Amino acid sequence: MGHPQDPLVRVIDAISLAAEAHRHQRRKDGAATPYINHPIALLRILGVEAGITDPDVLCATALHDYLEDCCGQTDLPSVEEGRALLTTRFGIDALAYVDAVTDDKSLPKEERKQLQIEHAAQAPLGARLVKLADKIANLRDITASPPVGWSLARRQEYFDWAKRVVDQIRGTHAGLESLFYAEYTYRPGEASTLM
Repeated sequence: MGHPQDPLVRVIDAISLAAEAHRHQRRKDGAATPYINHPIALLRILGVEAGITDPDVLCATALHDYLEDCCGQTDLPSVEEGRALLTTRFGIDALAYVDAVTDDKSLPKEERKQLQIEHAAQAPLGARLVKLADKIANLRDITASPPVGWSLARRQEYFDWAKRVVDQIRGTHAGLESLFYAEYTYRPGEASTLM
């Protein structure tokens, strides 16, 4: 099936594919929130809070973790098949944005984090928008319901690392950047040790 021309239909299809692909995954918070809530939160940040309506960006947002966290698992396509599927159903621009925000899971975690900082500024505009929404959503989640077992230091490190990534893409979207830096003011401090 080629990607449908109607933008709303394409975005709904992307959300549907993301829901199916992430159906067994949970977030790391105490409630083990269904993972699909995360891409939906990003869609809300971009569409509702920032007024982003580009269907390629919104499709990529729904599927931003698809290649990284879903492909290659037993009942899902390989990464190469996943890339082909995204191209066919959503087009080359949506795939380019997903590719640009996908970490290489074969690399050590610290190297992946450093590469996000180094590559952020070179990412296409649509990917930078997805990245901003992702960092905003993650800071909100860590503030409201941190991952189980994350120490104060680890939460602080995440906030500081996310800021280093976002600092690389200043000038992408003033509204999203303002939202990010507002969330950053909630960086856990010594008074947060009860979280």
